[in-house]
Amino acid sequence: MTTHTPHVARRSTAARDVDVDLRSIVEFLHEHLGARLLALTVGVDDRTVRRWLSEHDRVPQFDNEVRLRGTYQVFQALQQVEAPVTIRAWFMGMNPQLEDRSPAEAIRDGDAKAVMAAARAFINAG
Repeated sequence: MTTHTPHVARRSTAARDVDVDLRSIVEFLHEHLGARLLALTVGVDDRTVRRWLSEHDRVPQFDNEVRLRGTYQVFQALQQVEAPVTIRAWFMGMNPQLEDRSPAEAIRDGDAKAVMAAARAFINAG
């Protein structure tokens, strides 16, 4: 008699990222990007970021949540090949694939898709 092992599909990184709660995302990004860079990326001031962390009933607005999740997904993709300090610098630097905007500015401007494409190009250039 043969035993049958059920096929378990591996979930993509993007699918796993959906499972992460927003508070954990804010904490992670704050730890790795800092309040000022995270605030720039989301398009708020750094006091707002600190309120998200300290006031448990404070929830980012929908547009900010979209930017936070996009930033987190890009960071996770880059973290497969780079150290957090390098990723932080990458988020701040001018990027020719983003018309010389920084990835932080591009995400703030609603262009997270282009930032993910730039991140993949960075990974592949490795």
